[in-house]
Amino acid sequence: MEIQSFHEPDSGTWTHLLADSGEQRAAIIDPVLVFDPVSGMADTAFIDRILQAADQAGLTIDWVLETHAHADHLTAADLIRRQTGASIACSAGICSVQENFVRVFNMTDTATDGSQFDRLLQAGDVISLGSLDIRILETPGHTADSITYLAGDAAFIGDTLFAPAFGTARCDFPGGDAGQLYDSIRKLYELPGETRLNLCHDYPKDGQAAVSQVSVEESMSSNIHLTAETSREAFIAMRTGRDSQLNLPRLILPSLQVNILGGAAPGSDSNGVAYLRTPYNRTIADLINGESR
Repeated sequence: MEIQSFHEPDSGTWTHLLADSGEQRAAIIDPVLVFDPVSGMADTAFIDRILQAADQAGLTIDWVLETHAHADHLTAADLIRRQTGASIACSAGICSVQENFVRVFNMTDTATDGSQFDRLLQAGDVISLGSLDIRILETPGHTADSITYLAGDAAFIGDTLFAPAFGTARCDFPGGDAGQLYDSIRKLYELPGETRLNLCHDYPKDGQAAVSQVSVEESMSSNIHLTAETSREAFIAMRTGRDSQLNLPRLILPSLQVNILGGAAPGSDSNGVAYLRTPYNRTIADLINGESR
């Protein structure tokens, strides 16, 4: 098993290339498509670099694995599927996420059964990658559809945990729950202490290197939000208070419209152009709750 990790600085996201180098099969986990919301243009240079690295190593991409429907960057999953023939997998919980945001964006022609993805995963499922078995652990809390991929001594944990200095994920998106996140992190803390937790994000200060992984033992001892001694009640109070002060991610509106489709563009209008929608003078929370003005 080999892991190469690539950091996309605009969103602070890690995309991981997981490979069985013996059988030359690979999966790309949480791939980023860089997007400029001002011009509406997507830049494939970042994901092209990862695909080139796989090609140079003689790897065949079998899977694109999403840890959840991201709200801070667009996924390159569909682009990879079209270029390589890989299958896209995500949590079966994507259906509830689709239901929420199809309503928010009034995407009336969009299916909410997860059919945009090739495989919907639940706890205990296993994906084969060459000779590797990748087990699925459900880790909701940040979102309702968050899952962890376990391969050998490595876990790909999405936004559930950050590097110890940055703590844990927010829980104020629709379907998020601080108590669930606490329980999910406790599941991760039950893994062997040397297990490598491969992160989805890191935000290094100027001159510092981004952190791509941390051990279970390191997180349990020094995560600023949740150590081995942190109580559930204390964590919920901290997380709830902190989330109430956070701004929405810069790319939340375009990201969710694209990511619930597995990275595909919304359907084109009569002029052949695909458009992304921005609610005018309405919050996502208002629209989720069905509030009108």
